[in-house]
Amino acid sequence: MTTQTARTTQAAQTAQTAQTAHTTQTSDAAPGAAAHRHGPRLPWAKLAPEVYKAMIALDAAAKKGLEPALVELVKIRASQLNHCAFCIDMHIKDARKAGETEERIYLLNAWEEATDFYSPKEQAALALTEAVTLLTEGFVPDAAYDRAAAHFGQAELAQLIALITTINAWNRFGVSTRMAPGQA
Repeated sequence: MTTQTARTTQAAQTAQTAQTAHTTQTSDAAPGAAAHRHGPRLPWAKLAPEVYKAMIALDAAAKKGLEPALVELVKIRASQLNHCAFCIDMHIKDARKAGETEERIYLLNAWEEATDFYSPKEQAALALTEAVTLLTEGFVPDAAYDRAAAHFGQAELAQLIALITTINAWNRFGVSTRMAPGQA
């Protein structure tokens, strides 16, 4: 292969990679910054309807017995950590419908710095949410588990862990298939 042919092939591969990544420059972005636009990859719920139905049932079962405001705070926080725009959008809307304040929603990403806005029970649930969601950083620390166990009875704690696990599964479906926010 000649040097020119190799360069042409490499340039074509680079162009294809850039097109596949859907990277575009936008007028409102900082100079030199690229904005990434990703379209949905596939409609997983339509293609795996039994899994979707099972997830709906799991979600309903996981939140039983938990306070609706706490459920939405946990779902939003896990979704923030997992960068699931679809779920963040949906659960912020659900939190508002459930009567959650804008201030608490806005501060959720920095809940540890805004402790006056969240009850000790909510803080314990958020700490456990972070520990379970960020398993790649190690096991769930005893301190996070014990903190939650001090505020939740065993059955309620089991439900909380199920809720955290379920929203993490939803986030993985949303992120891997690039579900678009605003569609819920």
